[in-house]
Amino acid sequence: MQQLNPGSRTGSQRRPPRLKPGVKREQILDVATRYFGRYGYEETKWADVAASVDIGSTALYHYFQSKQHCLYEIMSNALADHHQRFDRIVGVNADWTAALVALLVDAFDLTDQEVHRQRVVVAQLARVGIPSAFPREEAARAATRARVRDLEFAWGTFLARGMQQGVVPESDPRLLTRAVLGLYNSVWHWYRPGETFTLAGVGQFIVSRQLAVLGCSPDLAVESFRNRADSRGGLGVRAATAGGA
Repeated sequence: MQQLNPGSRTGSQRRPPRLKPGVKREQILDVATRYFGRYGYEETKWADVAASVDIGSTALYHYFQSKQHCLYEIMSNALADHHQRFDRIVGVNADWTAALVALLVDAFDLTDQEVHRQRVVVAQLARVGIPSAFPREEAARAATRARVRDLEFAWGTFLARGMQQGVVPESDPRLLTRAVLGLYNSVWHWYRPGETFTLAGVGQFIVSRQLAVLGCSPDLAVESFRNRADSRGGLGVRAATAGGA
């Protein structure tokens, strides 16, 4: 007769150890990002997200007050990452034009998972203007809205500096910011991982137009994308994350 391991239940396998709450929360955010980005927020069932991370539907509410609360956390994290990348690039480029081109090109240096996340942000941005009655959800919504304003302000300040240096023609920095970001955001209404167009190719096309709007040479985009591809052995964007497609 086969002996059982101490502590086993009638020969059944032990359950895997429970993950720490922070780890499980990140798993939920990753799966929700992929589902929201691939299938759409409205079309994604909260129960499907729970099943994908091996917990019951009601257990999701231990981590998020609602599906929309999870959405706001995804959006807030994405905007925070964008702002960190913005600050890093501006900080290491003393030349304003070099910083501008680096910012525009870097915005297309995304993994598949980050593309899904960007699609979520653009598709659901209007929601952040509607207050919520649920405390945790409202806090996440307010934080997301604040991050949108902070990022737009950072861009406006940066473009105003370009005007002061005579690189960019004088205009309203706020309107110019929205024009530049509007071109960028338009991509995520239709681009998905695995598209016929490469993200690097789309990026070069859009950045050329953004530079033209700013009164700069579109050729700077071609040169920058070519240099980035050469430095990465022909890869224009970062490798896709596992399961991100």
